[in-house]
Amino acid sequence: MPELPEVETTVRGLTPVLEGQRITRVQLRRADLRRPFPVDLGQRLTGAIVIGLTRRAKYGLIATDRGDTMIFHLGMSGRWRVDPAEVLTHDHLILETPTRRLALNDARRFGSVDLVSTESLADFPAFKALGPEPLGPGLTATYLHTALAGRIASIKLMLLDQRIVAGLGNIYVCEALFLAGISPKRPAGKVSRAKLDRLVPAIRSVLLAAIEAGGSSLRDYVRPDGELGYFSKQFAVYGREGQPCACGGTVARYAEGGRSTFWCPKCQR
Repeated sequence: MPELPEVETTVRGLTPVLEGQRITRVQLRRADLRRPFPVDLGQRLTGAIVIGLTRRAKYGLIATDRGDTMIFHLGMSGRWRVDPAEVLTHDHLILETPTRRLALNDARRFGSVDLVSTESLADFPAFKALGPEPLGPGLTATYLHTALAGRIASIKLMLLDQRIVAGLGNIYVCEALFLAGISPKRPAGKVSRAKLDRLVPAIRSVLLAAIEAGGSSLRDYVRPDGELGYFSKQFAVYGREGQPCACGGTVARYAEGGRSTFWCPKCQR
């Protein structure tokens, strides 16, 4: 699933194409993705000018001068294609400006598109319970120490809980815990303050490096310009089961919460 760096990369790729442009045509090529498209999507977007693109957690936001914001989620396989030479079978939403065309492609159809009043974004159901952004000022060691106090679930599972931190996914949690030297199996409430002091900058470092590399292309994800994300070439532990760790140990894997966790038992405590 595209995680925070992939969505951030997508938003950055769409910004120079859409920002300041008038949407001249909206074409829905099916009725739904994970859930139905808004019935008035075409009416409210056609003729509107895009005034800004941002991200919240794993959602991309496209704001217009009509006081509306289109919220998209890429699901498992979603991606935006810029100026496609042809429309493909799984291009389910087409947006056109006077000079450009964008297609939202989603083969598995686990993504979603919503349209809400910009003023009421905070009340959008998926945003109400979200924790702080990991790249924002709200994520601190003090915050984590309070949020995780008394939690017996593993630190790995707690970091994947969007109510604790918004936007983190399996790949980058594995990498951040490795960088911070924390065992993913450790009960979250027993992670020391000193380790949380290491964890917060580790999370930011991993995410920023991934954004710089254009995200991670593992299966379906590609950037809007069609290029792959290359952070997968920098993985320290993810997908490296049985391979040597820089500390001299061996990368291991175990399953938890339906996901594979990769870590080094020697240097992550």
